[in-house]
Amino acid sequence: MRVQPRMVQKDSGERVFSGIQPTGIPHLGNYLGAIESWVKFQEEYDTVLYSIVDLHSITVPQDPTTLQQNILDMTAALLACGINPEKSILFQQSQVSEHTQLSWILTCMVRLPRLQHLHQWKAKAAKQKHDGTVGLLTYPVLQAADVLCYKSTHVPVGEDQVQHMELVQDLAQSFNQKYGEFFPLPKSIFTSMKKVKSLRDPSVKMSKSDPDRLATVHITDSPEEIVQKFRKAMTDFTSEVTYEPDSRAGVSNMVAIHSAVSGLSVEEVVRSSAGMDTARYKLLVADAVIEKFAPIRGEIEKLKMDKDHLKKILLAGSARARELACPVLEEVKKLVGIL
Repeated sequence: MRVQPRMVQKDSGERVFSGIQPTGIPHLGNYLGAIESWVKFQEEYDTVLYSIVDLHSITVPQDPTTLQQNILDMTAALLACGINPEKSILFQQSQVSEHTQLSWILTCMVRLPRLQHLHQWKAKAAKQKHDGTVGLLTYPVLQAADVLCYKSTHVPVGEDQVQHMELVQDLAQSFNQKYGEFFPLPKSIFTSMKKVKSLRDPSVKMSKSDPDRLATVHITDSPEEIVQKFRKAMTDFTSEVTYEPDSRAGVSNMVAIHSAVSGLSVEEVVRSSAGMDTARYKLLVADAVIEKFAPIRGEIEKLKMDKDHLKKILLAGSARARELACPVLEEVKKLVGIL
């Protein structure tokens, strides 16, 4: 498909950075919570950088062959969802060494208790033997380097990344206080879509690591799989469709998903579902999800067949990212005194 030229915009200096771990094909929550907004940002901001953050992924054990495939699968998925290399910079984190170099400089500026008090460290370390690895402890500093390496001005964040974003801002401010005004203080962009909940347990967010295969909808699931997952989705014993997240989490999750994939407001979804019981309604939501993902699913399968093309996209994007990151790092090194 021929890429339409991007509308010329006034250069405001705004720069968006966001990253996603290569954990294979994204699920419904990844799409609605992040990727869909990423596509819109390509038209709204002057410079947008989207990184497949493979260095972050190795904070937990990875099979090398699987990781390599997951990087390509995530690239295919992002392209199929609408990330356009002509409008944004899509790249592989590990191919831009400036990230790790800046991370070390920032690591030398942050105190150990600051990282130990992050709630994600406490939660993830509890799941690993020996209290977690050093990489798991310090990866928020690498996240800060990811953002600051490009003097990013805006960062899309989810509810679970608020503390890490505060660390990014604190490190930028600390650097500026010590070496002079250099980094802009990046602002958080909160998307309108909250966390998509598990279909089987609406008290927790949808996750690829959920042991219940019916809990998570992947964007490449077949229509039959999607119908089965929504049919088995947990609701309650009241048949009416309402949106009451505090008292009816399961049904409200269905309504939120339906609203997000259809473009209707929550109120419009509830109003249009009047008189429908939840069993029928779950199938209606399944149909809406199937319709949303059908063209994306087909495009992913096509892109996955051409690995060389996917690798070229990442190499080209990484080269463009380095062009932006290199002068920033060189100036940082000069300020710190190691150049």
